[in-house]
Amino acid sequence: MASLVLASGSASRNAMLRAAGVDVLVDPPDLDEGAVKQSCRARGFGTRKTAGVLATAKAECVQGRHPGQFVLAADQMLECDGEWFDKPVDRGSAARQIARLAGRTHRLVTSAVVVSDGLIRWRANTSASMTVRPLSTEFIEGYLDRAGDRVFSSVGGYEIEGLGVQLFSVVKGDHFTILGLPLLQLLAFLRTLGVVPA
Repeated sequence: MASLVLASGSASRNAMLRAAGVDVLVDPPDLDEGAVKQSCRARGFGTRKTAGVLATAKAECVQGRHPGQFVLAADQMLECDGEWFDKPVDRGSAARQIARLAGRTHRLVTSAVVVSDGLIRWRANTSASMTVRPLSTEFIEGYLDRAGDRVFSSVGGYEIEGLGVQLFSVVKGDHFTILGLPLLQLLAFLRTLGVVPA
């Protein structure tokens, strides 16, 4: 039996955990994230609170299938000058997102939660400040040609662990936060459970 259930279909989060020596069972939630975001925005929530609501909702969707186990879920929100960004759905939306971020600084918020048997056992909210350098249309199109479908897996249309790093001039914040999971804080919690060696 895996020591941790990952309520996420994110290949990046799965890879981070496995690379850190955490055995995970992947069980993605069936959740209408768009509806949750709309509800949060209508209630006046900011990106930090919305990311937390989404992470908790994902964990709660999955925990009933895994009684007695620890379920981890996470979510990211990208905000630039009050605008919320989602993962691009096609090349055109990826190009538009990158163009809107070019020459501006945005905030990437990551929230993570661990639940077990209906109780929140751990929660973390972290953020990073990221500045995209000015980009020409030609550069953006060339980037999308080289990056391919990977741009659809990350909010903002970039993967900073790959070619996407070329889009940035300044990054302030924890690398794992940017990848989608506050890994160091999570590992500290898992050590208290004996899931990873202390």
